[in-house]
Amino acid sequence: MGSLAETTRSGPGRLLIAVYGIFALAASARSGVQLATRFGDAPLAYLLSALAAVVYVVATLALAGVAPRRVAYLACGVELAGVVLVGASSLLLPDAFPDATVWSDFGRGYGFVPLVLPVLGLLWLRHTDRVAAGDRAA
Repeated sequence: MGSLAETTRSGPGRLLIAVYGIFALAASARSGVQLATRFGDAPLAYLLSALAAVVYVVATLALAGVAPRRVAYLACGVELAGVVLVGASSLLLPDAFPDATVWSDFGRGYGFVPLVLPVLGLLWLRHTDRVAAGDRAA
């Protein structure tokens, strides 16, 4: 079927990479503006938005095959943990989040895509691992 990188970039992987790319651009722009113009208003939220932007950029590149596959797993895992931890924290400690992050309220402001995206990424990576293992066995 081709290289492992080609496998992650095929079929549904293309859509997954495109959505990650959109989130990378959106989160980078949002956090850049927030950090540059309003950092003092909600430093924790804005730094977490910047972290989310970095994670989205890394995940996009890794899923596209630019970085090693284990980096894609790590990026998706960090994203999932971030969404769950920040999502729960933003609900339990709302005063700590005077302004929303990408991951606040489990990504509610983004249609919960930040919660679903890393799960889909991890499932896609697992699927393509199995496809590649089958190709090697054949």
